[in-house]
Amino acid sequence: MNPSLVPGAAGEAELAQFVLSWLHERGIEAKLDEAAPGRLSVIARVPGSGGGRSLLLNAHLDTVGTDNMATPLEPVIREGTMSGRGSYDMKGGLAACLLALLDASRAKLRGDVILTAVADEEHASLGMQSVLRQVRADAAIVTEPTSLHLCVAHKGFTWHEVTTHGRAAHGSRPDLGNDAIVQMGRVLGGLEALQRNLESRPGHPLLGQASVHASLIQGGQELSSYPERCTLHVERRTLPGETLADIEAEWQALFSPLRHDSNFQAEQRVLMVRDAFGVSADAPIVQTILQQAKQVLGQPPAQIGLSFWMDSALLAGAGIPTVVFGPHGAGAHAAEEWVDLASVQQCREVLTATLTAFCA
Repeated sequence: MNPSLVPGAAGEAELAQFVLSWLHERGIEAKLDEAAPGRLSVIARVPGSGGGRSLLLNAHLDTVGTDNMATPLEPVIREGTMSGRGSYDMKGGLAACLLALLDASRAKLRGDVILTAVADEEHASLGMQSVLRQVRADAAIVTEPTSLHLCVAHKGFTWHEVTTHGRAAHGSRPDLGNDAIVQMGRVLGGLEALQRNLESRPGHPLLGQASVHASLIQGGQELSSYPERCTLHVERRTLPGETLADIEAEWQALFSPLRHDSNFQAEQRVLMVRDAFGVSADAPIVQTILQQAKQVLGQPPAQIGLSFWMDSALLAGAGIPTVVFGPHGAGAHAAEEWVDLASVQQCREVLTATLTAFCA
């Protein structure tokens, strides 16, 4: 479990060591990368003979917590499925990557096949950011679960902190007080208007509309006082092509009419930016995996977009054309989580066919 999400959790180190040993026992070159103390990722490589394209397979090692799960760490196999925390998100994809890398080691390809099994995807992607300082490839496949569909786009997000400032005073002295919570209400009204505006804009063909919502709010000192401060955390979900400059312009437009009131004092700062992801339908990796998946599955996979963010955006941002393709199941971050084992095997077969064609 990711210790940034669950204080005191074990983190990825033991699993990273297991993956490293599994690869070394099979003669595959691999090493650990420590993005932060105890936060280990694995980088493995099957070197090609030269002259071929390189392909990177990616999965993350960490999981979210296990609250409300009866037996989260006891894998149960029943009727072709495996249940337990991480089975779907995303140990099924990791297993498919490991087996495909083993297949690559026997295939005598011209291009390199690389595996990055990374830490911290569920929080701040420390692992992926660290390995990207060391690894480059001509294309990448992230094996997050997609039910054997091909994900070619997903949303990004920006996180913001807004603070409004009032003036503390006794609740009986409105002549002295300025209510920071009421001032924040005006910001909330602006966010509601922004959401309506986003809904009216043309959407992405696979992802629909962008969105904004208020996530957390805190303010005030006690019941009998005018609050001097109110803090709001906001999430803006973005589409491919939207930039931080676009989002900052929205905030400027929201604040501009409010600043005409001398009682209104506020500032906004960006806490985190994660870009949206998209890949061209003409990219060689897209065409290769479509062709090879058709051979394995009997038909080409549907091309889809997903609403949630993944490390694929960081790979794409590093200039590596990327797709997302993984097994079937359900229950990401939920109390009941399971993966379909036959789909894990099918995922492995599609990965192997794709890397064989792409790196040959």
